[in-house]
Amino acid sequence: MGKKGAQAGARPPGMADVARTAGVSAQTVSRVLSGHPHVQERTRAKVLAAVEQLGYRRNNAARMLSSGRSRTIGVVTLQTTFYSRAAVTSGIEHAAQAAGYAVSTATTTSLDTSAIEAALSRLADQGVEGVILSVPLVHTSPRIEQLTRAVPTITIDGSRTDTTEVVAVDQTLAARLATRHLLDLGHETVWHIAGPERWLEAGSRCDGWRATLEEAGRPVPPPLEGDWSPASGYRNGLILGRIPDATAVFVASDEMAFGVIRALAELGRRVPEDVSLVSVDDIELAAYCSPPLTTVAQPFTRTGELAVAHLLRHIAAPDAVALPETVEPQLVIRASTAPAGGPAAVPGA
Repeated sequence: MGKKGAQAGARPPGMADVARTAGVSAQTVSRVLSGHPHVQERTRAKVLAAVEQLGYRRNNAARMLSSGRSRTIGVVTLQTTFYSRAAVTSGIEHAAQAAGYAVSTATTTSLDTSAIEAALSRLADQGVEGVILSVPLVHTSPRIEQLTRAVPTITIDGSRTDTTEVVAVDQTLAARLATRHLLDLGHETVWHIAGPERWLEAGSRCDGWRATLEEAGRPVPPPLEGDWSPASGYRNGLILGRIPDATAVFVASDEMAFGVIRALAELGRRVPEDVSLVSVDDIELAAYCSPPLTTVAQPFTRTGELAVAHLLRHIAAPDAVALPETVEPQLVIRASTAPAGGPAAVPGA
């Protein structure tokens, strides 16, 4: 918190103070904090910096009484301990707070449409101004369509309804980057440990892996299926490690890759000397794995921030036509990949 906001007994900073510090009008401050789409990025950055410096906090309760608006956005997310979910939610909360919005989260334990309907209904009953649907919505329903039509909604993870905008990472490209990297290292083909079939992300990564192999004229091994957990990676690693010709594997998440590496080690197969491995996510632990993971980084926090920006524009102009925004992942090369027949071919290795 800034110095003014931290002084005991001092008047809390107001919008006029933010405007004075940022060198703009109070109306401009209001437009920035309301998520108005027609504000220059430089001006928006100056205002948000002033908000942070002063420790300015909006009085949402009073604002709702005077305007009839809740200044709250809702998030539907899956109950899980996976890092990726938490990182996206963190990005959403940070961006929402900077724009003067509170976040209400509805957690679901299932991907069934009835569970997602219930979560959306809870948020609608709270009077949220918009919703970020942060679950892989494989199937929709008339009720989901009705709810997302009534409340401005942004989906991530590639989910889609008739009325929502989409912010998503290009998962097909993530798979192509991983598979191409392994082929470029001279491996004859690439095995794949996929995520659960019901997840859109898993399906897109599997499609990208398969298409890359087919385009290169390489054999396509049968994919193995995990559930994103290290335990499922370990189980599949015990299968993969017993296939002598498997020298390269694309694993659909870092957390599954941790389990794969352990299984391979128990079977006496070294990474990358015997098996090169690329995963997806680039979570914080990926760089500290043994060996450090070559992985395709997903900008989780940025995805959450973009979702909020799209949602606030959608709230301000619900009838405006908006195109989906796709975020490109990046390959991060570390020590879990090596040329085919390279280090492992050294006598005595």
